[in-house]
Amino acid sequence: MSGAPALDVEVRRVRIDDPLAEPLVRELTEEYVCRYGPEGREEMARYPADSWAEPYGGVLLLLLEDGEPVAGGAYKRLDARTAEVKRMWTHSAHRRRGLATRVLAELERAAAGAGYHRFFLTTGPRQPEARGLYLATGYTPLFDVAADPLTIGPLPFEKHLR
Repeated sequence: MSGAPALDVEVRRVRIDDPLAEPLVRELTEEYVCRYGPEGREEMARYPADSWAEPYGGVLLLLLEDGEPVAGGAYKRLDARTAEVKRMWTHSAHRRRGLATRVLAELERAAAGAGYHRFFLTTGPRQPEARGLYLATGYTPLFDVAADPLTIGPLPFEKHLR
């Protein structure tokens, strides 16, 4: 499926403990551990499940194709005007199809609808794909893009929501 255009997908809000979110949690944890070592597992366990729940100002969205999760992402509340994007994921068999761009657009729409005015996020210095995604989708880098990412640490971005 890699390289195929993004097809019609269902957008579904779920909780992090929903069985449909299991591939996101599992594969993202493996990816983080591969790139960052044991700290990757710690990052995935850092926030309580309610961080991604609507009553607490957060959302976790999945894109489903034929009922199976192919991509997802979340945001959590930072303050009354700002939400933080977290847990961006595209299934390894479905990359390069524009699914991450669709997830971001759906998250932005949901956040604006919930009254947020700004998205903030950080991505790791060993995730050039994520860095490229955020630059390509209108996020403003809050770091020197000419610097070696490995000398910066987490790479912060922001985007003002309409």
